[in-house]
Amino acid sequence: MIRVVLTVLVALALLAASMPAVETARTATTAERIGSEADRLERAIGDVVAGSTPVSDPVTAARTTVLVRAPSGFAAADLDRVALVEPSDRPDGVALAYRIDGGPERAFRIGTGPVPATVDLVDAPVELRPGGTSRVRLRYVDDDGPTVRVDRVG
Repeated sequence: MIRVVLTVLVALALLAASMPAVETARTATTAERIGSEADRLERAIGDVVAGSTPVSDPVTAARTTVLVRAPSGFAAADLDRVALVEPSDRPDGVALAYRIDGGPERAFRIGTGPVPATVDLVDAPVELRPGGTSRVRLRYVDDDGPTVRVDRVG
């Protein structure tokens, strides 16, 4: 009986000692996955810009829809916020920002690829689901220059 109690106590002590490492791994995994989503969104913006001509009418503009997946599950940290934001230091750009467990907000910049264009958020910031999938629509319009308008669908 004493062996069983000691085994359980040792197991609990090992689990408690390993939890900070598990949380660090979950945070790193979440950051990596959000970075991958930012890269996918940047490629989608680049594809719309590279393969199209901007037009003044948003109805006839080249467009695509991209699914942005916020990491969830045991291997991911709990997200308080995921959003597309306009960075204050670069008003012509967009970033995919996220916050984990009330910590500081971090962001991955999103560019347009080799073709110069402005990225404009329709209703900035565009809040995304922190524990699931969000659909984001991209439209390539001419607003005094080539512009990719970004908004959330649904």
